[in-house]
Amino acid sequence: MNPFLSRHFLRIGLLAAGIATAATGGPAQAAEGIAVTHDDVRTVANPHHHVAYDDSFAVHQLGSVTAARVGNQAIATSAGCTADDACRSVALSFQVVTLAGDHVRLNAINNGRARNEHCTGCQTLAGAYQFVVSTPKPTRLTPTAQRRLADIHRRLDTLGSSRLPAADLKRRADALAAEVTALLAQPSSMTAGTAPHTRPSVTVHRHLDGWPAH
Repeated sequence: MNPFLSRHFLRIGLLAAGIATAATGGPAQAAEGIAVTHDDVRTVANPHHHVAYDDSFAVHQLGSVTAARVGNQAIATSAGCTADDACRSVALSFQVVTLAGDHVRLNAINNGRARNEHCTGCQTLAGAYQFVVSTPKPTRLTPTAQRRLADIHRRLDTLGSSRLPAADLKRRADALAAEVTALLAQPSSMTAGTAPHTRPSVTVHRHLDGWPAH
């Protein structure tokens, strides 16, 4: 567990109730319904390793909670390359969180950061996408919805072998994020906790950073 997150909950007196970190595959919750989860993707390209790509596609089904702190981060760094020998660094993190409850105290942090360090002509892209699905009663993603999310993950992985310019990669990542949003908003994607024809509440946080900027 991220030490900062632990300290944060200790300061506000929540650790006494216990904290559970939820992982892909099913709901996990702490005693007293307090949950913490964090995803982090980092890439570094330099003269010794010109191309760096990594992505994450995490699904956390938290179940019923009273409070949750969810964090998602992507950091891409290119360092020390030249225009004649350019680097390419791409980090993409997709995080899906489902939770249930009335008046949940939610702290959601989502950050993408691209760093060019003395790297002329380099392409550096960091993208963080966070999808928070909220329902009044506990629910789970259906097997069909999980298979469709897995397919989106596979297509995200294929971007690593592409040689698309950074601007095109941004568009591809945004298109995949739009698919995730549309899927999660469908009542049929959930097994319980939502009445027929009632859409779950889906909040999307998107943070893209990188060079070239256009």
